[in-house]
Amino acid sequence: MNQPKSYTIAFSAGETSGDQHAADMFWELKKHLPQIRGIGMGGHSMKQAGIDICYDSSSMGVIGVVEAVKHLFSIVRAWQTMKKLLLRERPDLLVCVDYKEFNYRLARFAKRNGIKVLFYVSPQVWAWRPGRVKKYGAAINMMAVIFPFEVPYYEAEKVPVRYVGHPSINKVSPQLTRVEALRKFGVSNAEHVVGIFPGSRSNEIERMLPVMLKAAHKLQGSIPTIHFLLAQADSIPDSLINQHLKNARLMITVIKKKPYDVIQCCHAIMTTSGTASLEIALLEVPMVITYKLSPITYWLGRLLVKTPYIGLPNIILGKPVIKELIQHHANPDKIAAEITAILQNKLYAERMRLDLRQVKQELGKGDGAKNTALLALEMMEVPPKFELNFDWDF
Repeated sequence: MNQPKSYTIAFSAGETSGDQHAADMFWELKKHLPQIRGIGMGGHSMKQAGIDICYDSSSMGVIGVVEAVKHLFSIVRAWQTMKKLLLRERPDLLVCVDYKEFNYRLARFAKRNGIKVLFYVSPQVWAWRPGRVKKYGAAINMMAVIFPFEVPYYEAEKVPVRYVGHPSINKVSPQLTRVEALRKFGVSNAEHVVGIFPGSRSNEIERMLPVMLKAAHKLQGSIPTIHFLLAQADSIPDSLINQHLKNARLMITVIKKKPYDVIQCCHAIMTTSGTASLEIALLEVPMVITYKLSPITYWLGRLLVKTPYIGLPNIILGKPVIKELIQHHANPDKIAAEITAILQNKLYAERMRLDLRQVKQELGKGDGAKNTALLALEMMEVPPKFELNFDWDF
């Protein structure tokens, strides 16, 4: 009797969000193909999912030219490790998850060596150098995009593309009721609960948390009944958070591993840009988006970025629903002023909530991890057990 074919899938994820996306996708793959083997570069979530990690990328999630140079040794080591892994293991498919510059080069290397490549979470070509679509098209076999508006960019250049749905739509769900969460976090009696989401990268914490804490001090000075909830990402060590909180005289509680429960407790949130701002939007909580980069990275970004917004809710809706305070505007006075406006102007806050409700409608059905897993099975020529669900109308 013939043994069923064994399959090996390689992943390359260089940041916390990519690590989680890869892990969720692998869990879905195992539902259909329990014997599938996963290998590659990633972090804690991928390891928990059963993927054999050849290189731990937990410290590689950085943004900007200056930041990348500081981590150059780690990036080069990861590059060499992944190249050797691909040549040695010859996986049935390489899944590159986000981490655009590193994964573009790895995808190109894999494809040149006869390994199929699925790129999951498209580089933001609509914001950064749209001309790179052709280059990515030459380096991959399929682009899996998580925003519906990304599809035309690839179709215009005849690059194989599928909209698979945004993974956050199904994932963003609190574990507790709001009443339970308020009680658990000790803020049931607080008149105003404000969230602090300083990011999932160490360099974001170093740059943004001090600014957010100064804004929190200003808010506490004018609104004594306020209580802060700081959502600590799994990728951030306690020592880094404690270093910044040791001199803080704030009513503040640090919460780990429960970001969605934290979000639903809040009347307003100060957050960095990225996935966090989208997840907050999906739970319809008013926020201010704030971010700082190194001066060189910011200058380059001004030259290269083609979109007027950096916050995903604003990009998706095509209008400035959420105030963005970037670089020199990302100061304690302006952050505190915007949070104060949200807390004290009920009409302003409600209008923001109504706009945020549209974000989920724009994103469609979700099921990003499941649909990407099905796409991977298709590319590996494994007969699917589940019905493919890519023909959606928007």
